[in-house]
Order: sequence, then structure tokens, then C-alpha cells
Amino acid sequence: MQLHFSPSMRSITILSSNSNNGGFIDLMKIKVAARHLSYRTLFHTILILAFLLPFVFILTALVTLEGVDKCSSFDCLGRRLGPRLLGRVDDSERLVKDFYKVLNQVDTEEIPDGLKLPDSFSELVSEMKNNQYDAKTFGFMLRAMMEKFEREIRESKFAELMNKHFAASSIPKGIHCLSLRLTDEYSSNAHARRQLPSPELLPLLSDNSYHHFILSTDNILAASVVVTSAVQSSLKPEKIVFHVITDKKTYAGMHSWFALNPVSPAIVEVKGIHQFDWLTRENVPVLEAVENHDGIRNYYHGNHVAGANLSDTTPRTFASKLQARSPKYISLLNHLRIYIPELFPHLDKVVFLDDDIVIQRDLSPLWEIDLGGKVNGAVETCRGEDEWVMSKRFRNYFNFSHPLIAKHLDPEECAWAYGMNIFDLRAWRKTNIRETYHSWLKEDGHLWMEFEISDMILE
Repeated sequence: MQLHFSPSMRSITILSSNSNNGGFIDLMKIKVAARHLSYRTLFHTILILAFLLPFVFILTALVTLEGVDKCSSFDCLGRRLGPRLLGRVDDSERLVKDFYKVLNQVDTEEIPDGLKLPDSFSELVSEMKNNQYDAKTFGFMLRAMMEKFEREIRESKFAELMNKHFAASSIPKGIHCLSLRLTDEYSSNAHARRQLPSPELLPLLSDNSYHHFILSTDNILAASVVVTSAVQSSLKPEKIVFHVITDKKTYAGMHSWFALNPVSPAIVEVKGIHQFDWLTRENVPVLEAVENHDGIRNYYHGNHVAGANLSDTTPRTFASKLQARSPKYISLLNHLRIYIPELFPHLDKVVFLDDDIVIQRDLSPLWEIDLGGKVNGAVETCRGEDEWVMSKRFRNYFNFSHPLIAKHLDPEECAWAYGMNIFDLRAWRKTNIRETYHSWLKEDGHLWMEFEISDMILE
């Protein structure tokens, strides 16, 4: 059989020789439908495809290997089809989703009892290889390890805060008996008992042309640091007068220190609370509250950790409350500033200093500040770039769950630093600040126990 195509490709002739018909040739002619695609068009199409396909393949491979996250429609097509064309399929997204499901499941279930936890990440990997953990078991171990480490970090934080508190509250062994030794000097050494200041300088204690500082403390070394640093930093030390107030048990030691270690040309006066005739129970109701209220004394002198739920509080909150429960806050020395106008009736303007500061520059310009009739000039502690220091408001000082506090105070009111305050005593004497203070004590004897009197360590 033979096939013959016509030149126009429109017909096909089939020839066959059949011996049964005496050698005659059978002929069959078949017509083909008219073609719609010419040879030239087909050739051009194949040529274009042959030219483009290598570039498409190379582009697909590059996009896939580079791992582009944001791509155009053509690039994304290459990224989706590229791994399959190259024989590689990326299952990372599916694996991550599956792992998220496992972690969510582990988070809602209880950790199995007796689960042995490795001590490090390398041990965890080693145990996974040796024991062939499934994903759920790995999730439980990971969660248990994280909770264990969080507990250990939390406990170490609380221990650190406790140690800092004890270190700050205690006295170094080398100077533990300093007050006793100075008291002994006061009783046996005439120089330690000499009058402070000398008689000829007594009129300057009420001279308003001098710069009067008031320091209330029972810490002899702290008082020495404040006074000495202020005098050394001053451009006019001869204009400085320090009024150091202490309690009865520390008076002899405090007097001995400044008598034996003068800071001339500055003037230093040391007085004990017992030497102020004005400080009586009638004028100072807080005296009776401190001395007679057992609950108050137990609150400040008792076990600060007993009964504290450390699992429901943060280390910083615990540190704040720990510091707020320092026994110094029930000392009359801490409340003495409210009675300054009465204790120093002849002074017009004073600067009150805490005993935990060091003066590093001249403070003379403080007396040139016009308070504009205000009683107190202080540094606000709610405005500034330092969020740790400059973010303190009344809510950080007071317990606003107390109805009396919530009624009269604004939790968003800006607080002020009480380490250094300028007091205009003339303006103060025109107010009823002392009476207001006493009325709060009279309103609720437990009220001041609710105060968060601290350096406001924030959460």
C-alpha cells in the first residue's frame, strides 16, 4: 500500500495491489479539510517558543531560589510553579501552621505529671533525637521549661530586691557602733560637747539674709555627706546655715560628729526633737498614733514578706511596697516637715533636704526663685524624657481604693520630688496646711497606713 499527498495537502491517494483481482491496482482518494494554519505560521510559532522558554525557566528558578516575599503577578507565578518545575516543594509554611496548632493545644492542656525536663536547650535537642519525641510532647517540654525558667528568674528578682533592701537599711560592720562611740565622746570629751554654733554666731540662726537648710535625720554619716557636699559645692559657703534635727537617742552622737568635724565657714546647728518645746502631743497628733497603735507598729516593724502573695505581684511592685514599709516612715523625723513654720518661727524661706542626696553644684540661686505666693517649690516628677523617673503621679503614692483618698485626690495629679524642697514659710503661715493634715489623721487613724510613701518604683 502506498500513500500519496497532494502538493496542496488537500487530498490523500491510497494505492494497493490485490492479487485476488488479477494484479489490478485499487485506488482510493481521500479529501482533507482545508487547513487553517500555514507552514510559515507554525514555523514562526515554534521558533518563538523555542526562544522564550529558556528565559521563562531561568526566571522561574531565580525567583524560587531567592524566596521573594513580595512579588509581581509574573514573579509569583514563577515562585509557585518554580519548586514544582525544579522538583522541590517548600513545606515550611504548612509546618509552621501545624506547629502553631500544636502549641495552642499544649497551652490549653495540663502539663503531664512526671515530665522530666532538661536543663538546657542542647539537652532538649539531644533527648528529642534519642527518644523521637512527637510534636505535642516537644510542645509540653518547651512550655514546662519556659515556666520553670520564669519561676527561677522571678524568685531571683525577689531575692535580689530583698538583699538590696537589707543592704540599704543596714549599717556596715565597720561603722556599726559609730553612734555609740560618738555618744561616748559626747560624755567624755569636752570638745564634742561644745556649743553648736558658738555663742557669737547664735543670732545668725534666724538671720534671713543667710541661706538656711533644714535636714531631719537620725543617720549621722548621711547627714555628714549632705552638709559637707553642700558646703563644698557652694560659691558662698560663709552664707550657709544648716539646721540638723535628729531624735533623742542620736542627738549626742550627731552633736559630737559636727563638733569634732566642723564644716566652716558654714554654720551648723544640731537640735534634738526633745529640745523643741512646741512638739507636744497636743500639737502633733501623729506622736500618739505612732506610739500607741499596735497595728501600725506591726505593719512597719513586722515581717514584710509574710502574707505577701508573690505570684500576684511584680518584682517592682514588691520593691515599692517593701520600701514603703520601712520603719523610718513612722518616725516623727519623717513627718517633721509639716511643722517647719512653727519650729522656725523667725525664718522666711528655707530649703528642706533629705538625707539620701549629694549636692554637686551651688544652690545659692534657689533663694532667688520667686515662688509667686506658693508654699512649696519642687521638681515635678511626671514631665520629662526619662520614663522611669519622670512618670510619677498621685496614683503611685496613694491607695485610691480608700474612699477618702478617692474623694479628695486626683490619681493623675503630678507628684513632686521631696528630696529638695524650697518652702516659703511666710506664705505657709497664711494657710491651714497643718490643720488639714491633722484632720486627715482624725478622719481615719488608719489612713496613713494606706499611703504608698515610697520612691514610687513603677510597674
